[in-house]
Amino acid sequence: MKKLINATDDILAESLRGFAAAHADIVELSEEPRFVMRKGGAVKGKVALISGGGSGHEPLHTGFVGKGMLDAACPGQIFTSPTPDQMIAAAQAVDGGAGVLWIVKNYSGDVMNFEMVSEFHDGNSATVLTNDDVAVESSTHSQGRRGVAATVIVEKIVGAAAEQGADLAACKALGDRVNSASGTMGVALTSCIVPAAGKPTFDLGEGEIEMGVGIHGEPGRRREALKPADAIVGEFVETILADLKPASGEEVLVLVNGMGGTPLMELYLVYDAVARQCAEHGLKIERSLVGNYCTSLEMQGCSVTITKLDDEMKSLWDAPVRTAALNWGNG
Repeated sequence: MKKLINATDDILAESLRGFAAAHADIVELSEEPRFVMRKGGAVKGKVALISGGGSGHEPLHTGFVGKGMLDAACPGQIFTSPTPDQMIAAAQAVDGGAGVLWIVKNYSGDVMNFEMVSEFHDGNSATVLTNDDVAVESSTHSQGRRGVAATVIVEKIVGAAAEQGADLAACKALGDRVNSASGTMGVALTSCIVPAAGKPTFDLGEGEIEMGVGIHGEPGRRREALKPADAIVGEFVETILADLKPASGEEVLVLVNGMGGTPLMELYLVYDAVARQCAEHGLKIERSLVGNYCTSLEMQGCSVTITKLDDEMKSLWDAPVRTAALNWGNG
């Protein structure tokens, strides 16, 4: 294992300190309990959006804290859910009196801990559960479909609505609508290495890929020989569209997401394949995003997310955002 670290026990604390220092104009860090919040804390009268999960998926979620997106993020240890004390402290720090919306990926530990906190949080709250992974119906980490890269799209669109003054019920309904309009599927070309383990999470033979892999290295649909990108993307698109059932001519957003170790050259090649195949299905790509947004440490591979759009969702996607990982509309 070769990683730029000092000691495995200190990785998260040191990384978060570096992140907060590098983006001190956008975020503030609480080191104990550990959470990242929007600079300035609570915004009076605004619904507060809080997400979180295991670290190792950067920029998810801390990279999406800031104006127009999340108010706070609670990072757990690598691939480990955050603890209830982190969530409670984050809610107390950013609740501006209009309630808290928890955005939770469908993984057993995340769901259990966020449910526990929502019961004890002294305030009005609601939850959006993301479960956009169409590859498998359940996995070693989840009951039902996993929440993956569409979480970024939910956080952006609902974050814009909250920034514009939408109330808690409206934000909850919007988040559920974006999630149900989204589908994601991914592939791994290599495993990742959790620093504390010091070895690959799973073994892939030379020339093998894992279709439908999860963001923690969970098994996907099957292991098979490497094939051309068009064939991989073809299975992605067919599987997602079979789930979403979009109408011909429908407008969509496409996110091509790197897993952490894939060059942008390859991600844009994947986007080209997605665009061609969406055109063959009569879909109009109106918005797009390509890059590393929901990663799995240094795993080589990618995922593709397709979200059916309406005019409200497009407008909210375009609305100003200022976070470490997404920043537009502020000029």
